[in-house]
Amino acid sequence: MINFSLNEEQALVQKTAREFALEHLEPGVIKRDETETFPADQIKMMGELGFMGMMVPEEWGGSGMDTISYVLAMEEIAAVDASAAVVMSVNNSLVCQLLLDWGTVAQKEKYLKPLASGQKLGAYSLSEPQSGSDASNMRTTATKDGNDYILNGTKNWVTSGISSDIVLVFCVTEKGVGYKGISAFIIEKGTPGFSTGKKEDKLGIRGSDTCELYFEDCRISKENLIGEEGKGFTIALKTLGGGRIGIASQALGIARTSLEKSVEYAKEREQFGKPIGAFGSIQQKLANMATEVDAARFLIWRAAKLKDKNRPFVKEASMAKLYASGVAMKNSTEAVQIFGGVGYMQEYGIERLMRDAKITQIYEGTSEIQQLVIARDLLKD
Repeated sequence: MINFSLNEEQALVQKTAREFALEHLEPGVIKRDETETFPADQIKMMGELGFMGMMVPEEWGGSGMDTISYVLAMEEIAAVDASAAVVMSVNNSLVCQLLLDWGTVAQKEKYLKPLASGQKLGAYSLSEPQSGSDASNMRTTATKDGNDYILNGTKNWVTSGISSDIVLVFCVTEKGVGYKGISAFIIEKGTPGFSTGKKEDKLGIRGSDTCELYFEDCRISKENLIGEEGKGFTIALKTLGGGRIGIASQALGIARTSLEKSVEYAKEREQFGKPIGAFGSIQQKLANMATEVDAARFLIWRAAKLKDKNRPFVKEASMAKLYASGVAMKNSTEAVQIFGGVGYMQEYGIERLMRDAKITQIYEGTSEIQQLVIARDLLKD
């Protein structure tokens, strides 16, 4: 049974995140989107507030909070700036969580502490040009050479790939055995043979950088191997399960602000002598938007609660992401429709919500992949 009331700490996290977003993210968010400017100063401040390693215990530099607190903060950040939210999500859900779950004590000391405290920024690199949803079909290799590994290949769609200091990379260490030959590594920026490509010109989340990564005889120590050889794909998939809770929360923030802005506009905008909110067609849109926002939130909270209780949550996380991303797309599209011509103009920030929403149906597993995960769970013996 889910308790829908927040405890004192959770309520404070929600309030702090909301106030921070309105004060420090909202000013300039449209300009950052237009100019593809990474919110470096704001991300640093988020680290100081403890938002970049929220579920990491304090002993490893984090805030030691529960997953509910994390999704509350993610919703508030995403409601104002989805670009900042995805940077936060990757660092928390994919980078810090992976190192917390699978890293050695030495790796946690060297890498997790600065990442969780916000001193450094992390990225997660699984996809390649030829492998998107089929993540096991990778070609980037890590060849053993004494006490080192030599990496060669190309990765793509790497969120924070340019701005990050540390990247978690998945490579093939044994060919011909499929996903059983994939391993995970920690790569530091500045390592010889490791370089980043140009910033991708994206439809949405333009304030976050996305790029390709290139490895050309990049030599790293065996100490940078995460877990065991051949366990990388298992590590990747288990980490993505938690990551989907973060992306679902990002989608929820977009959906909620689409609703809130639409309600406000429906009260103010007059046509035919009365506010447009007096018309049944607008009321129906708002009612549906509000209902779906709440439904998405409950799915997200359920997945978060299960994760906090160390119970299976992969199916529930996929349900939350599948549904919340759909709501983000529908609500943001309805917001543009309600605002009409104004909604289509960049200066008002409504069309940005629609552009930002689309990626939530694609990254960290497309909607079709979420359906596959859910169905497989339902059909298993």
